[in-house]
Amino acid sequence: MTIRFNGKFIKVIDKEHGVKKIVFSRPDTRNAFNENMIQEITEQLNLLAQITSIEDMRLLIIEGEGKVFSAGADLIYMKQQAQQSEEKNLQDALNLGKMFFTLAAFPCPVVCIVQGAAIGGGFGFVACADLTIAEQNAVFATSEVRLGIVPGVISPYIVRKIGVAASSQFLLSGKRFSANESQQLGLIQYVTEQEYLKEKNEMIMYELLMAGPHAARRTKELILNASPLPSLTQIEFTAKHIALARSSHEGKAGIEAFFAKKDPYWSVREQE
Repeated sequence: MTIRFNGKFIKVIDKEHGVKKIVFSRPDTRNAFNENMIQEITEQLNLLAQITSIEDMRLLIIEGEGKVFSAGADLIYMKQQAQQSEEKNLQDALNLGKMFFTLAAFPCPVVCIVQGAAIGGGFGFVACADLTIAEQNAVFATSEVRLGIVPGVISPYIVRKIGVAASSQFLLSGKRFSANESQQLGLIQYVTEQEYLKEKNEMIMYELLMAGPHAARRTKELILNASPLPSLTQIEFTAKHIALARSSHEGKAGIEAFFAKKDPYWSVREQE
């Protein structure tokens, strides 16, 4: 096992048998995303996708250092976004959309290994992956609506993966779902105890490596053909929705309430 890329925000690791691993390496922020991390991930995904020897790029594994796979957007990044213009937010959202499209279109199988939580953008990685293994206590959420913003660029991948009815449960409520609930809704495929997560990962990895490398890629093409990825028009549509929401009064109020650790003005809680 060798480190192929050691960036400020992620690592890319070469494993044997043509397996590559992207590791989010910001455990102090619970592997939260900012614009520079998004850029690093996109660049490395493109480089891995361009590996010409199919035998050298058979499987991509994505995981996060520390106790949490990814908590979504970086807090400082969120504050900055709330103060940006709609135009700047639009460009940021398009960059985010480019990253998720590159991941979803990746030419060989992609597996996410989730511990702790996959929130917001972390949830988006799960939606774009072919398979996800999660520890029993992991939680999953698209919490954007509770902040007065929208899960824009990730929403097409979530709907594509689990359908409208199941997606609506995540997207419209913003609540957290357990690993078992997420598995029942089709978002993740395997749930295991925390101490067996690495073992389960190895088992699934070798199951996938039983497939012929060319056959696996062609099968991925069949899957993408049967269930197409969002078009450029759709990506731009979702990015505009994010930009509008972030720069809106409601979006700014939601972010302010989040940092003040209080409910936003529209939030209505069930009375005990």
